[in-house]
Amino acid sequence: MRFQDRVVVVTGAAKGIGRAVVQAFAREGARVAALDIDKPGLEALARETGAVAFPADVTVAADVRRTVEDVLARWGRVDVLVNNAGGFAKIRPTEEIPDEEWDAILRFNLTSVFLCTRAVLPAMRRQKAGRIVNLSSIVGRAGAVTVTSHYAAAKAGVLGFTRHVAREAGPDGITVNAIAPGTVATERFRALRTPEETERIAANVPLRRVAEPAEIADAVLFLASDAARYITGAALDVNGGLVML
Repeated sequence: MRFQDRVVVVTGAAKGIGRAVVQAFAREGARVAALDIDKPGLEALARETGAVAFPADVTVAADVRRTVEDVLARWGRVDVLVNNAGGFAKIRPTEEIPDEEWDAILRFNLTSVFLCTRAVLPAMRRQKAGRIVNLSSIVGRAGAVTVTSHYAAAKAGVLGFTRHVAREAGPDGITVNAIAPGTVATERFRALRTPEETERIAANVPLRRVAEPAEIADAVLFLASDAARYITGAALDVNGGLVML
């Protein structure tokens, strides 16, 4: 198994892509720390996969510090960090976005990536090894999908942060990469769209379907694996060909 006994931290782990990532790492033998504010969801995931639930708000620096300290106390190291937490609740024009919503979306999607990365870097530097995989989005790469401007800005920020930290941390054997998914058939996506709407979205994708969460998880595991040991500062597009850069 590719990740036997490696310690993996996954944020936004209770549902969607995060849940699929935890499942995939657990199948590969990893010791997984699953972070989310959804405590019941985490507990169900822990029962299913053997991951350890760490209820935490990754937008709060004190929560992140405490959780990473708890992970280090339990296992003594962090080999992989997957910054998956993120999302948005409503599409609205830029002029209708309230100040507090702008701040909240950037904090959830971008500041959380900074806080978690900052927390694990000292341990990874001591180890002289580590993998950080950040979840960006197709909207951070190109304007092919209409969402909302604060989410697009945050996901573009994730890409800039990824490149900068890759350059900073590379001399210590740490790789930092991003994944930019297109539309993914998460629980939230399926709940909000009819089958007809899903068909219309898929019709614009060269592969004529939206991604499954497990397919994004496969890409995460690749970038976290030894097979990607010479890849850093990269953004891997996983969008079925909707955007080709």
